[in-house]
Amino acid sequence: MVEKNDINTLRARFRGFYPVVIDIETAGFSANTDALLEIAAVTLKMDDHGWLQINSTLHFHVKPFPGAILQPEALAFNGIDPHNPLRGAITEYEALSEIFKIVRKGIKDEECNRAIIVAHNAAFDHSFLMAAAERADLKRNPFHPFATFDTASLSGLVLGQTVLARACVYAGIAFDSNEAHSALYDTERTAALFCALVNRWKQLGGWPLSVTTSVAQMDEAGCLSKIAH
Repeated sequence: MVEKNDINTLRARFRGFYPVVIDIETAGFSANTDALLEIAAVTLKMDDHGWLQINSTLHFHVKPFPGAILQPEALAFNGIDPHNPLRGAITEYEALSEIFKIVRKGIKDEECNRAIIVAHNAAFDHSFLMAAAERADLKRNPFHPFATFDTASLSGLVLGQTVLARACVYAGIAFDSNEAHSALYDTERTAALFCALVNRWKQLGGWPLSVTTSVAQMDEAGCLSKIAH
């Protein structure tokens, strides 16, 4: 067994951020007015060799908040019946409280500073999570208020693909279109994709960086003097 050193940690790899993969299914596109109906979260870990892996998974069906709008087109797209009693739905407060509890523990265990959302087209999921946390009056939100890791952008850079299904195929990850638009399935596929992208960069020699070389290159380019001023 290889002894784990600091470079093979989430805090070192992501500048103190604790990445958590999130996918949210909703009843529309407006985070402030349309219902959040389903949420899943996948936490990540690094093995002793510095390879990124899936750690744990949480998944909840969520009750529409009081006064929430249910857009028929969105429900037809994701196939969710918000009124089906078999969903076992819980409130936004209950779902996010459970997710935040696990995330805060992960931040502490990994000695990170803050969590960061990883998602495909991340601005959408980030906006709904933040709006729900505010509605639920959850004061200790562990996620960064605006920063995200967007696997759509990363996949466009690395794979030349921005659609989740196609990006997964190009990354060698199985994707069943019949399972798509389930928060749990999409989160698991997005987590596998993010791990594949990060690990491919490492495999190609892009990580770990040579700090001495990087600083020297920045100095040569005049970046350090600009930062100092």
